[in-house]
Amino acid sequence: MRKVLMAAATCLMLASCGQKSVENPFFTEFDTPFGAPDFNKIKNSDYEPAFMKGIQQHEEEIEAICESKEAPTFENTVVAMDNSGEILDRVSSVFFAMLDADTNDEITALAEKISPILAEHEDNIYLDKQLFSRFEKVRNDVESGKVSLTTEQQRLLDKYYKSFVRAGANLDDAKKEQLREINKKLTTLTIKFRDNVLKYANEYKLVVDDKEKLSGLPDDVVAAAEQLAKDAGMEGKWIFKLGSTSRIPVLQYADNRELRKQIYTAYIGQCNDGGKYDNKQILKDVIALRIEKAKLLGFDCYSNFVLDENMAKNKDNVMKFLDELWPYALNTAKKEREELQALMDKEGKGEKLEAWDWWYYAEKLRKEKFDLSEAEIQPYLSLENVRKGLFFCANRMYGLHFDKVAEVPVYAEDVDVYVVKDADGSILGVLYTDYMPREGKSGGAWMSNFREQNKDVRPIVYNVASFTKPVGDKPSLLTLDEVETMFHEFGHALHGLLSNTNYKGVAGTNVARDFVELPSQFNEHWGTSPEVLMNFAKHYETNEVIPDELIEKIQKQGTFNQGFMTTELLAAAYLDMFIHNLTSVENLDINSFQKEMMEKIGLIPEISPRYGLTYFNHIMGGYEAGYYSYSWSEQLDADAFSVFMENGLFDKESAMSFRKNILEKGNTEDPMQLYINFRGQKPTVDALLKIRGLK
Repeated sequence: MRKVLMAAATCLMLASCGQKSVENPFFTEFDTPFGAPDFNKIKNSDYEPAFMKGIQQHEEEIEAICESKEAPTFENTVVAMDNSGEILDRVSSVFFAMLDADTNDEITALAEKISPILAEHEDNIYLDKQLFSRFEKVRNDVESGKVSLTTEQQRLLDKYYKSFVRAGANLDDAKKEQLREINKKLTTLTIKFRDNVLKYANEYKLVVDDKEKLSGLPDDVVAAAEQLAKDAGMEGKWIFKLGSTSRIPVLQYADNRELRKQIYTAYIGQCNDGGKYDNKQILKDVIALRIEKAKLLGFDCYSNFVLDENMAKNKDNVMKFLDELWPYALNTAKKEREELQALMDKEGKGEKLEAWDWWYYAEKLRKEKFDLSEAEIQPYLSLENVRKGLFFCANRMYGLHFDKVAEVPVYAEDVDVYVVKDADGSILGVLYTDYMPREGKSGGAWMSNFREQNKDVRPIVYNVASFTKPVGDKPSLLTLDEVETMFHEFGHALHGLLSNTNYKGVAGTNVARDFVELPSQFNEHWGTSPEVLMNFAKHYETNEVIPDELIEKIQKQGTFNQGFMTTELLAAAYLDMFIHNLTSVENLDINSFQKEMMEKIGLIPEISPRYGLTYFNHIMGGYEAGYYSYSWSEQLDADAFSVFMENGLFDKESAMSFRKNILEKGNTEDPMQLYINFRGQKPTVDALLKIRGLK
């Protein structure tokens, strides 16, 4: 440890040259309301010195644990480890948030530089024999009965002990060194992969110079495309991008079939064209390194290594789960395909349904079946009103209040901040909402923390998404899918905000990957419930409450197109599992592999996996061998929601039980036990199949 300390100190002196340490906002707690990140003072040049200072501080704290003359105890070893690394936590949480939400070339370059250093720092901790021996001593004392721990304390000890073992603490020195090199390479490659996806999407432009080709597109979509063109110096033209707020309206509404084909083909071909952002070799290298790492640690493949600490436990259980759902989803999708083809046949063009036609004809079929279109609903779904709907539900269910504050610094002008209070007025935490697209923001939507809950220290949480920007006098108007996305991420936020644990390491969303989606997907159900829609869905011009007949149509079409939606989701989950079930990359061709695997499960050509391998950011960002967890958690959330279907949407007793047994508990008990504590039984897949209309 001392050699590493000296190296870190040298790096610190070099990185901090010309900058006084007292000026770096990360070196001490932020002097802001609620201790929120001081974005008014944070500069890009602050990050590297703060990382180095944080590493130095962390190493000193770890060395103090190792060199302690006291016998190892839960407090002086496990809790001391859990509370260490304050500066590093502070700078990491902000830096990596900006890397995803508001990045630039300077931040990306630093991420590539600093990530291997952070990987080495983590290896230095978890491969330290002296530190590991102290954890072993505490564990042995507990197992022998010399020491008694609470369930939460036992979970924290088990978490760290398993982290040591999974990091290679039991390996010999040569294999430890091999593992270090693997981790460094993986860190660099995964960042490069994600950066390629971001840059590819940012650079792509579908330019339209003939307004007739825009037939069918809603006025606000056309106006947004016109604004994009103006911003790019292309007056009189229209630009469409790969982000969902631009791509999906084209697929859904554009009468011009070629336009739909162009943007669809570009989307599924991301980072797969042999150009500078091609990700095929990077992915192959990542999979090879992951296989090597898994085998070093005693696993036959990387999926079994990952799943060993999840609810699913191993790849066989995941594959069994996917195989159970797949026939229901695929058969429903095939029936939907027949309906769409019949609709095309009515037009008399002699055309066969293709993948770029599905959204378009599904929208036509929705209109025909339910006399309902997204364009009809959207005026009632302004972003601001939907956000009020989030807060309304959280208040009715859990007694929470959200007060918007202006004095907390933000990293972008369209970010809003709220102080979250409990029913008794006590502060539970701070919530940032960041919903507008920008050049430096990754696609998708997510939740994370600027600060974790730790005993009396309350969390600082953020939600990020990229919804449609306001155009002219018209506010951001959401689709039903985007409403669900907002409610989904807010469910994650509640999981973080309501955390009530004694230790940071088991707080909030620090749970098994296939359990973490339960609160988020559970929360989605409220977004389109009649009682909730009547509260927040108001016309942006007239303030008229959404009519009952529209709500009724929304409810009737609740299972519409779910064969397609479930099939594309499960196909991506299969892809993720198939590639991480590999035991070798010999003769692996990424495109051929994807094609063969989709043929293996019988995916119909009119549907593609939600994400192709070359732009599958989830498997580079913590969901590797874990994308199945969305469906796994959905069987939990569907079963949990059935309680509210029986007892009432805002049944206080049920809501508080969910809060006390799920949202507050973090990782303080086994996740299945937490679920049983709430539900009284284990879940079955039946509720999921029923809600999706697959059975």
